[in-house]
Amino acid sequence: MTTTVTIFGLKGCDTCRQARKWLATAGIESPAPVHDFRRDGLPPEALDRWLRKFGWKVLINRRGTTWRGLSPEAKEIVEEDEARALMLARPALIKRPVFELGDTGKDGIILGFDDAAKGTLKAALDA
Repeated sequence: MTTTVTIFGLKGCDTCRQARKWLATAGIESPAPVHDFRRDGLPPEALDRWLRKFGWKVLINRRGTTWRGLSPEAKEIVEEDEARALMLARPALIKRPVFELGDTGKDGIILGFDDAAKGTLKAALDA
């Protein structure tokens, strides 16, 4: 049985492209689809799943150009509701990629593309 994987991120993101290539060589029969935040929007229900799993402090990418372009006031987030509204308005603030495996339950969501994420993805694909 093949596990379906959707990559949420930006089509032009180098890390998202690397993840697609890696998945293609790791057992996904066709390249995993990319849900591009800029082109396809950010489904609020997807963001809510990610917030439940990771929390807003982990989900916001404070190293990217989108974060650096925010006003000092916008960077003073203290509440999850504020962070959620900011990420919905500017989805490029979300760390990428976000992988959703066929089952989008809490364990079916992986953030980032480091060695730990690769190991989790590989285990899911081999299951």
